[in-house]
Amino acid sequence: MAVEQRAYPHPHVNNAWLARLREDILEPDLPIVDAHHHLWERPSGVYLVPELKADLGAGHNVRGTVFIQCGYGFRADGPAELRPVGETETVVKIASAAGPGVCAGIVGYTDFRLGDGVDAVLEAHVAAGKGRFRGIRQSAGWDPAILTQTSAPAQPGLLADPAFRGGLARLGRFGLSYESSLYHPQLPELAALARALPDLPILANHCGGYIAIGPHAENLPETFQRWRAGLRELAACPNVYLKLGGQAMSIRGVAFHEQVLPPSSGEMANAWRPVMETCIETFGASRCMFESNFPVDKGMCSYVSVWNAFKRIAAGCSEAEKADLFAGSATRFYRLGELGV
Repeated sequence: MAVEQRAYPHPHVNNAWLARLREDILEPDLPIVDAHHHLWERPSGVYLVPELKADLGAGHNVRGTVFIQCGYGFRADGPAELRPVGETETVVKIASAAGPGVCAGIVGYTDFRLGDGVDAVLEAHVAAGKGRFRGIRQSAGWDPAILTQTSAPAQPGLLADPAFRGGLARLGRFGLSYESSLYHPQLPELAALARALPDLPILANHCGGYIAIGPHAENLPETFQRWRAGLRELAACPNVYLKLGGQAMSIRGVAFHEQVLPPSSGEMANAWRPVMETCIETFGASRCMFESNFPVDKGMCSYVSVWNAFKRIAAGCSEAEKADLFAGSATRFYRLGELGV
């Protein structure tokens, strides 16, 4: 029987609702590099410098951030393959006005299936980035149950596509990394790619894309076991790092936004602990990094609460492990110098 593809839209940000819950900052001196956020202007809302700076200034010790592609600010004309460079150009202008550490790293977009044309796009991104450009995210996320909402929806089997892999192999000559957004049934595909390109730094987004909706929700213990098995296979590839976040999304099987009050950090920590503790146990703190995934996750929780939740989850870690999880791993992977120290 065919599976019905459904959309699981991100809830819109409701600042009045978020303001109903206030929390004190836990471990306010702990250095943080927010390894994953976006900037955009969409019908669903705006998240630009004022909104980002308000979150960064809410109390946590955020030393720097990494911007991840989302289809914002593309060039309106010129060669189609070079239009994504407009996003890098736009973010550099924004970052320059936002203050030290903001968008210290930028991850942009190209279609790796361009063949020889990939080099020109990468060269343009690096030039436009003015020292901030760090890599490319071409999302691979595809699942028969999910109608994806990314700015560049993926085709099935993208990670094994010879044309895609050929373009991906060109990143090395530019010193850039590959960022992969995917769903957990695809973890073995990403592991196969990582084994085929062992010198390429790869970062898997959002806890390896654990999903708990549609047919995946019919037997959650079995779904969790399949995700964990895929995660272990991926962790065996030393060139792969993992982001911990992106769990306040509808595809994770949560609906915090439907509550009368926003979720507390304790509530979120309890909900996320099984997934995130498994991630840390499997990859090790030195290859894991926390991410806000704002403003996507802001539809369900505040910036203060999400980082408090991460701090609760990491409470049993050593000081060295915390340093890696909150800043060190991101600083190393994205080559951000002294930001996370």
